[in-house]
Order: sequence, then C-alpha cells, then structure tokens
Amino acid sequence: MTEDRSHRPTSRDVARLAGVSQSTVSFVLTGRNGISEATRERVLGAAAQLNYRPNLAARSMRTRRSGRLAVLMPITALNDSTILEGAASAAQEAGYTLEIVSLPPSPDEREQRLTELIGSGQYEGFLSFTAISSSARAADPSGPVVLSLLEFDDKMHMTGAFIDAQPIVEMIERLAALGHRRFLHIAGPPEYPSAIARRDAYVATIERLGLESLGVLGGAWSGEVGYSVIEDLPESAVPLAVIAANDVSATGAMRAATLRGWTMPGDMSITGWDDRGASAFLVPSLTSVVQDRVRLGEHSMRRLIAAVRGEPDPEPVTGYQHIVWRESVAAPAPRPPDRSSDAAARG
Repeated sequence: MTEDRSHRPTSRDVARLAGVSQSTVSFVLTGRNGISEATRERVLGAAAQLNYRPNLAARSMRTRRSGRLAVLMPITALNDSTILEGAASAAQEAGYTLEIVSLPPSPDEREQRLTELIGSGQYEGFLSFTAISSSARAADPSGPVVLSLLEFDDKMHMTGAFIDAQPIVEMIERLAALGHRRFLHIAGPPEYPSAIARRDAYVATIERLGLESLGVLGGAWSGEVGYSVIEDLPESAVPLAVIAANDVSATGAMRAATLRGWTMPGDMSITGWDDRGASAFLVPSLTSVVQDRVRLGEHSMRRLIAAVRGEPDPEPVTGYQHIVWRESVAAPAPRPPDRSSDAAARG
C-alpha cells in the first residue's frame, strides 16, 4: 500500500494538538534552549502521537539551519565516551542537537557516505577527530561546515594533543632528583604513535641524564606484560624505577613486585599513564598521567560551532595532560652492604 502523502501530519498539526505555537514546535525539535521541560514533553508527545517526521532537508534548504551537528567516527573504532561527553556538553550549551555518525571502514564507502551526509541538509556542521578526504569536504562548498581534526587515526589511536610525551620526561627527572639511577620502561604496542612517543622520550631522557637503563621491554597495554617483565628481572635489579606506558601494565608490574617480596616504593618506584579510576586506590597508590579528554571534546565542538556561526575561532587550549604524584614514587631505600665477600674471607 502506498502512503497517502496528502494526509501527512505537519508541524501545524503538532502545534494544535500540543496547544503551542508552530515556532515552539520548531524550537523543541531542533533542541533550542529556553523551552520548559513540560512544554518539551507535550510537543514530543504530540509529535509521537501523530507520527510526525520533520522534513529536515527541506527546512535546511529554506533556512540553512537544522539545529543539528554530527560527530563522525570510524565504524571500527571504540567510541571515546569522555571526548563525546565534552562535545555533547558544548553542543547542548549552544542549543544544538548532537548525533554520532559512524563511517564505514572502506575508503570508497566512507567517501560516498560522507558525500551523502554533507549533501543531505540534515546537519549544519560535522566534527571529525580523524582525517577525512578533501574531495568529500569539497562536495558542496556552500554546504555545512566540516571540521576535520588530527587527534586520532582511523582506529582511534592518538595522534594529536595526547601524543605529547613530556610527562615521561618530567617523571624521570623527578625520580632522578630523588636518587634513582636505574630505570626500566614497560612499553606499549609499537603500532600506537603514543607508545612510540613515550618510548622515545624515555630513551632520550635516560641518555641525557646519564642514567642506567635495564631496557625497553613489553610491547602491549596488558597487565600480563607488566607482570612478566618484572617477574623475569634478576634479584639484583633493585632498587629500580619503572616507567610504564599505561596503568594496566603498571598494575601487573606492581603485582609481580609484591609477590617477589619487593617493597614499593622502597625497592621499586613506578609510574603509569591514563589515571584509571582504580589507580588511586592501589597499594601504593599509583603515580599517573591524567588526560582531560572531556576538555578536548568541548573545545573541538566550540571550534565547530564558531565556524558554523561565522564567529572567530575560540582561544587555543593547552594543558590537556598533567601528572598526579602518588605513593608509588619515592627515594630508593638504602641497600644493606654486601657482606658475602667478608664471609668468604673469614671462611
């Protein structure tokens, strides 16, 4: 059966049923601020009762405004909820509805999908945390704004602001100032740009300060790797300072040290990265690096909104990362003198 288009409900029908003006219906359906919750629920209820579907493409052709923005994400990526939380907060504050749109993994399918989205008239702007093709962005020069950042690659591996490994430098310098001279790095997977940056910062800082390194070991974000690295060390390795590429591998290393009877931070000081929720409650609590992804999402969305409205770009934001110093870092415990040679001589 074909649909009788002459009897499709309109926004005027929704307004009449909800007892509000047509403009109020429009404000509710585009997510504008300043509408009471009771009115919003009444309008949405009327729209649902009438099965009303606004023609967003037609509206945007008339007004160039749909009140909707989209964040583009690779379909194979694990969505970063903290970044999306920041982006959604900034969009809501500015009166926009935000949607998450997944892109296909195939480059050809992705470009086709992007071209369709950009030309659909449904969105005023698109925010992508990964690079997208210039041909798709140029499909409609008079169309919506497309802001493509370089914070992540297609698999959502960090490539932007969070690749900065300066905290590794600061942690090694602090540990050296406390008296540590022997270090070890538990590295992340080499396919991650952030893991490579942390490894390179470790190697360069150890060389610059003239410290001893037991090596760059590991190569995964797992607790198993951290555990095996420490389990395989000789007993003579302590006192030791361990720079782990993330909190998970640091936690595995801490368990191995505990089972070996090593004290922390006396025999082994250790640092992590990511500041996972449980890290502050370990014994000892783990020194780690906080990444403010909510702030990155907020600032990126504000940049998109400014571009959509033709306003100046917001001031740049820095300081997305900082170290939280906790109990896992301290001066190495003094080692008792080796009496084995004296005992041998007496024997």
